[in-house]
Amino acid sequence: MSQRTHSLRALALSLFLFAVAGSGFVAAGFAKGSARSEQVASIATTSTIGTEVTAPDPTAAPGSTTTSGRSVPAEWLGHSNALRAAIGTADVLGVELTGDSVAAASLGPGVHDLGMKAPDGEDFVVVSLLPYGEKRGTRLNGYYVGDWPNPDGKAARYARPAGFIEVTAANAEIPVSRNFKLGDFLTHDQQGVWPKVLVLQPRLLDKLELIEGALAARGLPHRLHVMSGFRTPQYNEQGVGPKGGRASLSRHMYGDASDVFVDADGNGVMDDLNGDGRSTVADAQVLLAVADQVEQDHPDLIGGLSAYPSNGVHGPFVHVDARGVKARW
Repeated sequence: MSQRTHSLRALALSLFLFAVAGSGFVAAGFAKGSARSEQVASIATTSTIGTEVTAPDPTAAPGSTTTSGRSVPAEWLGHSNALRAAIGTADVLGVELTGDSVAAASLGPGVHDLGMKAPDGEDFVVVSLLPYGEKRGTRLNGYYVGDWPNPDGKAARYARPAGFIEVTAANAEIPVSRNFKLGDFLTHDQQGVWPKVLVLQPRLLDKLELIEGALAARGLPHRLHVMSGFRTPQYNEQGVGPKGGRASLSRHMYGDASDVFVDADGNGVMDDLNGDGRSTVADAQVLLAVADQVEQDHPDLIGGLSAYPSNGVHGPFVHVDARGVKARW
């Protein structure tokens, strides 16, 4: 056999082996693409609480509803293990849920039930923020919010919010932690306007839950009542300075502050925590001491604490925030 014939046969064999290998790569590519498609489809299988939007599972039988059954990332439960909502922008939530930013497109603004459960079996929801850029002037969808200050030289913690939670009459009762719901933190104005606007940081929820737990561990009444949670800039401005004693850069505008008191008996005023049979600022100081210990145990939740006495409008309370630096006044 000629040398040329040997060369032609070798060339033909090489081409055949290359074609076989290529088909394997193509098959693997299809398998990988299919797995990716299933992953994106999985996050799209959501029922959005408080709206009429439900994304169907294309693999489900007609008329049926499925849930993903995915587990809750441990960090989303907080130090308290009591958080019941992940709150963030769609791009961040999408990546954390699936590792794929493509899936973020399925997380439109709102409260999503993805079939996730906390370790105790309670529902865990995902809250996707309406981007800040949706605000038009001083209003968002008819709700008057005002404008966030932009002070020169201030730390990033005074940056405007990344976005907003739209709270509707339907979703206001949804738990965001074991003992708190969305509606607990709403600004106290524009009562008849829906949807309302809310900024709420999970680290505040975690801190409040830890305070409740620490009170209970001491055998004290422990049910916290939120007297004032989030404040829109326009609402906060109404009480700045002598008008009401509010700070112009109040942490309430940034979603990581609340004024709270213990109200286990439901009578609307601070419970007797020091055992003197009265409701006074001394009880608020007991609550502050417990909150201070929580900060010592969890330095990443450090922030502002201050005890306030009663006046003609309200009883004693404690300001609690998680601004990231220690503050007392």
